[in-house]
Amino acid sequence: MVMHSSPATIVNLFAAIRLGLVLVPLAIRLTPSERRTLLFSANCRWLLPETAHEPLLLLRDDKGFDPLPLVPESNEARVAGFGDARLTPSAPMAIVRTSGTTGKAKGAVLTVSNFFHSALGATLRLGHMPQDRWLCVMPLWHVGGLALVTRAILLGATVILHPGFDPERFMHALHHEAVTIVSLVPTMLHRLLEYRDGDWPGKLRLILLGGAPLSSELQRRSSDSDLPVAPTWGLTEACSQVATRLPFEARCKPGSTGKPLLFTSIRIVDEAGNDKAPGEIGEIVVCGPTVMRGYWQDPRSTSVALIDGELRTSDLGYLDEEGDLFVLQRRNDLIISGGENVYSTEIENVLINHDQVEDAVVLGLDDEEWGQRVGAVVQLKDPTRIAIDDFSRFLRRRLATYKVPREWRFVDKIERSDSGKVKRSELARLFEDSSCHIARSTD
Repeated sequence: MVMHSSPATIVNLFAAIRLGLVLVPLAIRLTPSERRTLLFSANCRWLLPETAHEPLLLLRDDKGFDPLPLVPESNEARVAGFGDARLTPSAPMAIVRTSGTTGKAKGAVLTVSNFFHSALGATLRLGHMPQDRWLCVMPLWHVGGLALVTRAILLGATVILHPGFDPERFMHALHHEAVTIVSLVPTMLHRLLEYRDGDWPGKLRLILLGGAPLSSELQRRSSDSDLPVAPTWGLTEACSQVATRLPFEARCKPGSTGKPLLFTSIRIVDEAGNDKAPGEIGEIVVCGPTVMRGYWQDPRSTSVALIDGELRTSDLGYLDEEGDLFVLQRRNDLIISGGENVYSTEIENVLINHDQVEDAVVLGLDDEEWGQRVGAVVQLKDPTRIAIDDFSRFLRRRLATYKVPREWRFVDKIERSDSGKVKRSELARLFEDSSCHIARSTD
């Protein structure tokens, strides 16, 4: 299904569930070639476009599937052939692509039960009510958008759909459509604070913030504006939310995403799968009814991710003495320089506090002597002002010397996905490109 943010898409989504079909969400920005690849890889039989005018001809061939017209009269015979399917909790409901930030995207097979328990756990944690009005700017082809819709339907709450994120339209909706809850990624929240730092309506009771870590600077600005930010952590393979911390709790424990949702448990383990003590960093392992069935037609990746029913997330973090989760970063993004573990998120959170930095990503670069050295890609607020040594001194006052980047790249904009993530492999190639703006610290 081509997942436009429209009421028709929602109706089609639940019709597909009712008929026992397996949904493969397609982003509206995909080219016909990209759509073809996804549709064939998932063995799709039908394509449901948003309108009768979708460009479908390039998707059709002798081996393919049939576009399913939207005119009811022409659908009658085909729909009758589906029969009256029963809703089976263990049945697959959707094959949702992972973000693919560390490699090739995979298709997570999520069941009806996965979505149900995700909706129920989130509803209980966030205190949803039928009178809530949820503003959705997240794409519906993303697991965050799908989970939001199924959650609202379970409760009978209202969803206000926007086709994308636009600060002006977003703020207008907050003030004129009685919005009580919104879902955002940090990049969106940052843009909103830049657009209007203040004058937030009193009806807004919750900002569910996920997709990427919440920096200390963004946390401070949110607190200064008295915004009800609820940091959350989750992943496609666990049907969106795993752990969420409510706004009043988040102010007391910055950096934490709280405790796992009801029915879900979290362990922190070492490489052998043994539990780590509170405060010790290790891989985050998730167990519960929201964990996916596996990756579509990828038994090798499934066997690595699912061990004894638990999901090995490849994310690094720790639990404190009270069982609250702190997420650091992906295991694949860990930088080991001279035998020291360097967490890129820690450096990014400090660097973003510099008054000249708009956005930053820290990477590990291959180094013959140190194994890896630290590099930084920076988006400046004023591109005409670049002071590498000033940045280095700024970091040295706050971090150990081995954590300070040795190489820097400056870009007009750091591109992030709809969920706020970056493709680090693409940014790493900037350090191989002699044509981009290069600088090295002289300290």
